[in-house]
Amino acid sequence: MRLLPAIVAALALLAAAFALLQLYRAEAGLSTERVLIDDTPATVWRPEGGGPAPTVVIAHGFAGSRQLMRPFAATLARSGFLAVTFDFYGHGRNPRPLTGDVGDVRGATLRLVDQLEKVSRFALSLPEADGRLATLGHSMAADIIVRHAIRSPEVAATVAVSMFSPAVTATEPENLLVVVGAWEPGLREEALRVLRLSGGSAAGETVGDPAGGFARRVAFAPNVEHVGVLYSPASQREARDWLAAAFGVEAAPYADARGPWILLLILAVVALAWPLSKLLPTIAAPEGAGLSGWRFWVAALGPAVATPLLLRVVDLRFLPVVVGDYLATHFALYGLLTALALWRLGARAPSRPAWGPFALAAGAVAAWALVGVGWVIDAHVSSFLPIPERLVLLGAILLGALPYFLADEWLTRGPGAPRFAYPLTKLLFLLSLAAATALNLPRLFFLIILAPPMVLFFIVYGLFSRWTMRATGDPFVAGAANAAVFAVAIAVTFPMIAG
Repeated sequence: MRLLPAIVAALALLAAAFALLQLYRAEAGLSTERVLIDDTPATVWRPEGGGPAPTVVIAHGFAGSRQLMRPFAATLARSGFLAVTFDFYGHGRNPRPLTGDVGDVRGATLRLVDQLEKVSRFALSLPEADGRLATLGHSMAADIIVRHAIRSPEVAATVAVSMFSPAVTATEPENLLVVVGAWEPGLREEALRVLRLSGGSAAGETVGDPAGGFARRVAFAPNVEHVGVLYSPASQREARDWLAAAFGVEAAPYADARGPWILLLILAVVALAWPLSKLLPTIAAPEGAGLSGWRFWVAALGPAVATPLLLRVVDLRFLPVVVGDYLATHFALYGLLTALALWRLGARAPSRPAWGPFALAAGAVAAWALVGVGWVIDAHVSSFLPIPERLVLLGAILLGALPYFLADEWLTRGPGAPRFAYPLTKLLFLLSLAAATALNLPRLFFLIILAPPMVLFFIVYGLFSRWTMRATGDPFVAGAANAAVFAVAIAVTFPMIAG
């Protein structure tokens, strides 16, 4: 059995090295520079050669960051454009919170349009800028770039990815390309509605002439959804060709295709956790609550039903991050109710921990989860490592997450736990969040954004939990580590807000 972990480790390292090589090649030869535009973190992407070039300002969507837009930035820089990505207020590594009502176009939306204007002025002031400007934005930012283009005549073209924008009219903005994932049915219809305003009717049809000053086009990127559209080579080609036509330049035939290599790198890092788990210290014989049958179902179902109902009558807003306070409270109450059920149902009590081995094991698992997987996410997907301004948020969310993950690990691990107990309780937790959202949709709408990444996190860190339990025998090791991971993820994902 010692040979198999060594083989898996070697294969994982080879896969990671190969993926990193491909990701390096995607940006080889490009010049990137991190800058601050007042307090806005930004990255300037310069094409090879460094001569005067049209400028494209690239904006991310809600709960995103400039890392998400790297495929577009690399494609456009390789195609001869000067590209600038940045973090909106409250997002990514921007230390300044977002102000104004996020649901009112006269509130936060105007602040973001003003910020885009400031970034655009900076981009046009760069020595390599030739005075021509275009903007590209995804999701929330698609609406921002549309509103900015309408009020800023210097914008020659806009590329709106996964767009919903009531601001679009039959004549404004003038040169508009809408790119939507084929698996975004609602946004596909919105894109066609916008095209019909100017006399078009079908995806792939261009109305007008970009070089003449007015044109509209809608393109559907095949086999992708709201995030995958950012990594689709079809999306990259559409944006590149549209901007080349609008500026009357010949773009290099390059389209970024890093998506599979990022996935391979993440899989390699996750796979490497299994052989590394063999190095963890054994803390105790396998332990757990030992509940089965109806007692397990009461402990599993009770908190899932009670938590959203109890929190429906409580409106706790104590953290300056969208829905972060609710999530911290939901985790904490769910965990406390689970612990109460374990106690009332006569669950096996934990033995006295060996604090030294426990701290070592929990620290090692959390470090690999945050530094190994976290670095890949932060470097190639979206901002994941917290900035100092988010550390207080992280601590508050960690206090809420710990009761849930510790109680859940004790319920679902060890002798006597039902088969598939762990994935079942995660499904129940997600259903409880869905119920909470349905009960208070205006307040908790943004939890919908968190659902897909939470499913992925439960799968990935569920594997970490399984391997850690087998190595240490103590379910609390993975419980503590997973609480830290989810606290970081929540603290850095949603925007900081003020006012």
